[in-house]
Amino acid sequence: MPKTAGTSFRGSLEEHFGDRFRHDYQDYPLAHSPQARRQQARDRGEAARATDFAGVDCVHGHFLPLKYLQLAERLPCTFVTWLREPVARLVSHYHYWLRAYDGNSPLVSPLHRRVVEEGWTLQQFCLAPELRDVYSEFLWGFPLDRLDFVGITEFFPEDLRYFSRQILGNKVRAQTLNRRPPGAGPGSEALLGDLDRPRIEAYHARDVALYRRALQRRMERRDAPGESGGGVL
Repeated sequence: MPKTAGTSFRGSLEEHFGDRFRHDYQDYPLAHSPQARRQQARDRGEAARATDFAGVDCVHGHFLPLKYLQLAERLPCTFVTWLREPVARLVSHYHYWLRAYDGNSPLVSPLHRRVVEEGWTLQQFCLAPELRDVYSEFLWGFPLDRLDFVGITEFFPEDLRYFSRQILGNKVRAQTLNRRPPGAGPGSEALLGDLDRPRIEAYHARDVALYRRALQRRMERRDAPGESGGGVL
């Protein structure tokens, strides 16, 4: 999921898996319509072969997990994601796109270009149809309960420790990558007060409900016998 500490998580995974790690960022889901990205995930899922992943133990990137659902019928797969409070995620995403924009790059999506070159406001970004319920769109056709691990970005160090222990069976070193640089302006928390939060939460109601569900499951896991913090879905 974009702007949910995925780059920091990737750094820990790269260090752990070494040459058995593979990037998968070529799909650019937000650059396509919902229908197009869903069909792309189906098509690439049908084309995937177990032999394509010889020597690969971890795939990380921005893609619909539906893409690998058929592969999971032929190979043991563990599905993992991170979620962040949806409005804070939108604020972070907006300012990251402003900072990272390179108009000469062929990798810039049409949506990213529009946001910057048309001078979208933060409120406009948060209420854009193309960015509505990003979590739910990424998880289309893939129920939350099918995920083996859902980390909560607000509890990143704690949840990373749990992931390391329960999923990897080993300790991984926490890394802090792709953070907002010093002097880049106010952080997400400071900017939330400038937004019509009730309107934005209502617009992203599916993602708000999904995030709250993940938080509740995290709390239940932490309260389970034998767990002392760090629990996640």
